[in-house]
Amino acid sequence: MTDDDTKPTNGESTDAPRPDTAAQGGVPGGEEAKIAALVAALQAEVTDLKDRLLRAHAEMDNVRKRGEREKADTLKYAVSKFAQDMLSVGDNVQRAIAAVPAEAAEQDAALQSFLEGVTLTERELINVFERHGITRMDPLGAPFNPHHHQAVMETQSTDVPNNTVTQVLQSGYMIEDRVLRPAMVIVAKGGPKLAAAEPAPNARSEATLDDILNEATNDDDAPTQNGKS
Repeated sequence: MTDDDTKPTNGESTDAPRPDTAAQGGVPGGEEAKIAALVAALQAEVTDLKDRLLRAHAEMDNVRKRGEREKADTLKYAVSKFAQDMLSVGDNVQRAIAAVPAEAAEQDAALQSFLEGVTLTERELINVFERHGITRMDPLGAPFNPHHHQAVMETQSTDVPNNTVTQVLQSGYMIEDRVLRPAMVIVAKGGPKLAAAEPAPNARSEATLDDILNEATNDDDAPTQNGKS
């Protein structure tokens, strides 16, 4: 066989076409679907993990805030039991002062000195209470408040409005914003009803402002309507 026999004829190449030539530079359809499914699964997992992380952060923030509230409440109301025990001391001091007639104290220097000492003791006790957030309630002449007062008796009276405290049998006490002990009171019945509370100054100012805005709107609309007519 000569060299001429081995040469290609009619310009044909001796290299046979490769089957995967058309697929070069791309991915087969089956592999592409698998990759897309894997990407979708990974994205779903990332979304789920992100949601769990956000929930965990929210829960930890709630736990932190709850702990701060409990700590603040503990600090504010830690002396509640001790204060309740000390209230009876304050009551006895009040009774001792009330038991001394003013005329007798004026006539007896020793009794006057004793009364002044007891009064100073009561004042110091109240100051100590206030330093720990405990305040005394003396609602004489005030409207009855079922959250702060305990009515033990009702008395017919037309001299004061209905549900007015006419006598305080035992002082009440507050610790911060909580009732440590309600005040024991006598409440008037049969009198005129309590007058309705007047609107707050801010409310009146807002109403006046609304009126001004409405008047301004009407003034702006007036030329337009005249122009149309």
